[in-house]
Amino acid sequence: MKMQKEMRKFCPKCKSHTVQSVGIYKKGKDRKTALGARRHAEDKKGYGGQKFPELKRTAKTTKKITLRYTCKTCQNKSMREGMRMRKLEIGA
Repeated sequence: MKMQKEMRKFCPKCKSHTVQSVGIYKKGKDRKTALGARRHAEDKKGYGGQKFPELKRTAKTTKKITLRYTCKTCQNKSMREGMRMRKLEIGA
């Protein structure tokens, strides 16, 4: 799917429609010292292995792409869960 690089969208901080740039949201790197990661590592340690069964194959062929909008006037970032698609082309 092709999408424009900029679009007019409502900004909750400006409380008006402004020009916003569109980007694809990508998850940051996980912290190894986070409490959930430490607990999961403790469960995996030793004999017994994985706490839950590991997912071998996925049922879905596509992923939901989350869109990230950045307001040009106030630099406020807002996100919207996108649609399921194989590929997204921004700026076409």
